[in-house]
Amino acid sequence: MEFIILALLIILIGIIIFNLKSIKNSQNDSEKEIIENLQNDVIKREENIKNLNDDIKILEAKMISFEQIKTEKTQVQERLKIVEQERNNLKNEVNKLLNNEESRNETLRKSIESTNTLQQNLQTEIARVNDERVEKEREQQEKMKKNWGEHEKDVQRYIQLICNNNIIKYIGQEDFPYPRNKPDNCIEIMDQLIVFDAKSPANDDLSNFPKYIKEQTENLKKYAKHENVKKELFLVIPSNTLSVINQYTYNIGDYNVNVITKDSLEPIILSLKKIEEYEFADKLSPEERDNICRIIGKFAHTTKRRIQIDQFFANEFLDTLNKTRSLLPREILESVIQFENAEKLNPPMEKRKKRILTKDLKNQSDKLKKEIDLREIPEIEAKIEFKNNEK
Repeated sequence: MEFIILALLIILIGIIIFNLKSIKNSQNDSEKEIIENLQNDVIKREENIKNLNDDIKILEAKMISFEQIKTEKTQVQERLKIVEQERNNLKNEVNKLLNNEESRNETLRKSIESTNTLQQNLQTEIARVNDERVEKEREQQEKMKKNWGEHEKDVQRYIQLICNNNIIKYIGQEDFPYPRNKPDNCIEIMDQLIVFDAKSPANDDLSNFPKYIKEQTENLKKYAKHENVKKELFLVIPSNTLSVINQYTYNIGDYNVNVITKDSLEPIILSLKKIEEYEFADKLSPEERDNICRIIGKFAHTTKRRIQIDQFFANEFLDTLNKTRSLLPREILESVIQFENAEKLNPPMEKRKKRILTKDLKNQSDKLKKEIDLREIPEIEAKIEFKNNEK
């Protein structure tokens, strides 16, 4: 029993010693491990400290850069404020421009509408004027045709009236002594038969009328061949055909033909009648007769030339008046019409017993020339070209 107890005690002591050694070894191992861990921790902390120092240096550098950035930020903010202010100003300016643009667009729209209305009115007015012009031309053509159709009778009545007023013998077709050839009109002065043949266009196309007149001058030979027929024959044409006539005198050889209008009948017949007033007219020399004929021819040419020029300027004035209605703005045209209505021309009056003296006309002409010279008014050269295809 004691042995067992002793054995147990020895075993217990052995176990205790073993445990104590184990504990001691375990403590030594634990301390080593702790020391190693602490050393490792110190190393790590030193590395962390080093890293933190590096970070501190980096942060210090960044702080310097941050201050610069902060300064730049302040500057940028100031510039931004300026830019924002400029933007606001520009925005206000843009709004103002937009408002002005809208106002201008509205004004332009109204102007366009007004212009369109004015253009429509102008086109309507132009169409109306053109219609009136066409209608007027048509009426004028109809009137011309009517006048041409009655031209022969009109010339006959006018010659008869001149003969009755001036005691000149008129010979009608039925009284003409040569029955095979009977002119439209004939008068007798100093035992000579003077032929006035009336000619007018067949239609409103006047392009062939000059050729027709030339042919008729050759046909007058059937009258001129008679001994008591004066070798100065006359073709009477309408006044409104003078513009297409290029030649007014034809020398056929044995006789001469003069192309005249109704307006020149009276002065020509009276000039021919004037020959009878010479007491010894049959004793006139050939030179004196030529002088008389030359004066009559000059008078006839001057009369026809004056009629031609008046017709030219009448057409030009009418064309200008038509252009004023179509080209002038309406307001200006209305103002022109008002001034036109206010104007009045007072040409010299003609009194029955008062003669128009050549001397007075010449004095007026000389007075006008002196006034021009005194005021140093330059002479105006007329550059008017009339049709002149005489061959």
